[in-house]
Amino acid sequence: MTPQKEIGKKGEDLAAIYLKGLGYSIKARNWRCGHKELDIVALDGNELVIVEVKARTSDQYEHPSEAVTNQKIRHIVNAAEAYIQLHDIDLDTRFDVITVIFYGEEYELEHFKEAFFPLP
Repeated sequence: MTPQKEIGKKGEDLAAIYLKGLGYSIKARNWRCGHKELDIVALDGNELVIVEVKARTSDQYEHPSEAVTNQKIRHIVNAAEAYIQLHDIDLDTRFDVITVIFYGEEYELEHFKEAFFPLP
């Protein structure tokens, strides 16, 4: 596994632990639809939450949230629609972003609820 993939996996693991601690129910991790992927699919009460996780090390220049581009949003929304149809889900859906920045063994995790909405 490449160092960046290891950082991404570690960030996703921390995000899942964080969400479980908030009482979310994790329904899927790394769910794939073709080339598109949903990092975390969870339930927060009666709301379906699609979570994009972005992890970086402190020596990178941009904030991890800046990697969630309009194209990335379209991919996430398309994959979410496929997940919802496949599992016949009839719930309100929210799109969150969790960022994790690693500072050696320490890290900073931020949770952005309703980070984006489907683009027209």
